[in-house]
Amino acid sequence: MQDVLRASARNVLVMLLSRQMRLLPGLVTACLLLHAADWPRFRGPNGFGVGENAALPAEFSPSKNVVWKTPLPPGHSSPILSGKRIFLTAFEGQKLFTIGLDRATGKILWRTESPRTYFDPVDKRNSPASPSPVSDGENIYVFFPDFGLLSYDFAGKERWRVPLGPFHNVYGMGASPIVVEGKVILACDQSYGSFVAAYGKDDGKLRWKTPRTEALSGHSTPALYQPKQGPAQIIVPGSFRMDAYSVETGESVWWVYGLSSEMKSLPLISGDTVYINGYSSPENDPGRQVFIPPFADVLAARDTDKDGQISKAEADERTRQMFLFIDLNADGKVNDAEWKTYRAMMATENGLLAFRAGGHGNVTESSLLWKYQRSIPQLPSLLLYENVLYMINDSGVLTTLDPATGAVHKQGRLRGVADHFYSSPVAADGKIFFVSEAGIVTVLKAGGAQEVLAVNELDDLCAATPAIADGRIYIRTRSALYAFGK
Repeated sequence: MQDVLRASARNVLVMLLSRQMRLLPGLVTACLLLHAADWPRFRGPNGFGVGENAALPAEFSPSKNVVWKTPLPPGHSSPILSGKRIFLTAFEGQKLFTIGLDRATGKILWRTESPRTYFDPVDKRNSPASPSPVSDGENIYVFFPDFGLLSYDFAGKERWRVPLGPFHNVYGMGASPIVVEGKVILACDQSYGSFVAAYGKDDGKLRWKTPRTEALSGHSTPALYQPKQGPAQIIVPGSFRMDAYSVETGESVWWVYGLSSEMKSLPLISGDTVYINGYSSPENDPGRQVFIPPFADVLAARDTDKDGQISKAEADERTRQMFLFIDLNADGKVNDAEWKTYRAMMATENGLLAFRAGGHGNVTESSLLWKYQRSIPQLPSLLLYENVLYMINDSGVLTTLDPATGAVHKQGRLRGVADHFYSSPVAADGKIFFVSEAGIVTVLKAGGAQEVLAVNELDDLCAATPAIADGRIYIRTRSALYAFGK
C-alpha cells in the first residue's frame, strides 16, 4: 500500500507541476527533470519524452552498462513505469498479453492473457500489440485493437473490460490511452466511424463519446492542455484538423486546420504552444501536389457500367494504386463522397506546425505561429529539450530548430547514413537518444549542433520508444527489454 501511495503522490505532483508549467513555459524542462520519477504513459509525463536529470550512460550495448535484460514476446508497445513496476503488452502466436515486471530487476511478475475478438491484418510496420499502457499510479489500462480496453491492478488482476471494434484502419490501430481526471481517454481514428471517448477509470463505463467526422486512418495519442483559466482540455490531431476537447464533456472547444490527412505523431505542448508534425506521401510535399479531377469528370470518362461509382477495374493506374486509401468503406467502389475526401487528401501539405493554444471555434488564422515543411516525419514524434526542437523523419534526416521561430539550427542525416525510424526520440541528462529500426541507438549532446556522443548497437530490431527513469534508459527490442545504466 505504501508503494501505491508513493506512486500516486508522484503522479499528483507531476500533474500539478504540469499545470504550473503551462503558466511558466520557460520552466517546462527544468520541472520535468526534477520531478518526473515515473514514466506513466507513452513517452512519459504528457508525452514530453523528457526524463529525470540523473546520470545516464552515453555508451551501452548487450554487454556494456546493462543493469538487466529480460527476454519478451514481440510487440511494438513502449514500456511504462509506475511505482516499482514496468508494464507493456505483447503477442505470441494468436494470443495477446499484458506483462508486469519488477522495475529493479526486470523479473516478469505476471503475464495476463487478454481476450481477442478480431484478427484484423495490420500494416507490416504495426503489430497487434502497438498501443502502450497507461497507469494512474494504482492500476493500469491497456488497449488491444483486436478486443478493446482493459484495466488491471498492479498484481495483474483484471478490474474491468470494455469490448470495442471492429476497427477499419488501413494501418491497424496504434494510439495509446491516457488517464485524465478520473477518465481513460482513447482516440480511435479510422477510415470511417472515427471518435474520441472517455471511460471511467474505476468502472470502465462510457462517460462521453465524440465523433471525429473528418478523421481518417491515423494513430495520434492525445495530450493534456491546461489553459491558464478554465477546465482541462485534451488535444487530438487528426486528418486535416486538430481539436481541443473538454475533458469533462468531450465537446470540441477549439480547433485548427492545415494538418496532413494522415496523423500519427502526438502533439507536443509547451506553455501555450502546440507543435505537431504530419506527413502523408511524397506527393504532399509543397509544390509536388498532383491534380485530382472532379468526380463528374472521372465518371464521364471511366464509369463504363454507369452506376455512378468507380470500381477498381474502371480506375486509372494511379487510382488503382491508391484504391485501398480511397475506398473508405471497403465496398469495392468509390463514390462521390469518397472521391471528395481523396481530393482533399492530395491537396494537403506535409509539415511541422506551431500553434498558439486556446480560444473558441476555428482559430486557425489567429493561432498559427510558424510552419516548416522539409524532411517531415510520418511516425516519430517531436522532442523539445533545453530550448531546441528535434525532428527526425522516418529515413533518418534530423532537423534541429528554434521552437520560438522555426528557424533551423542544422539539418542532416543522423550519423550520415540512411536508416528507418519508428521510435520517437527521448532526452535526459543533457543527452538525446534516437533508436532506429535496426537497433542502432545514436546519442547526441543536447543542442542544435547535433554533436554525436556515441553510437550503440543492440543487435535486434526496434520499434518501441524508450522510457527514462531511475538513472536508467529502458529500451524494448523485438525480443527483449533492456535496462541500461551506469
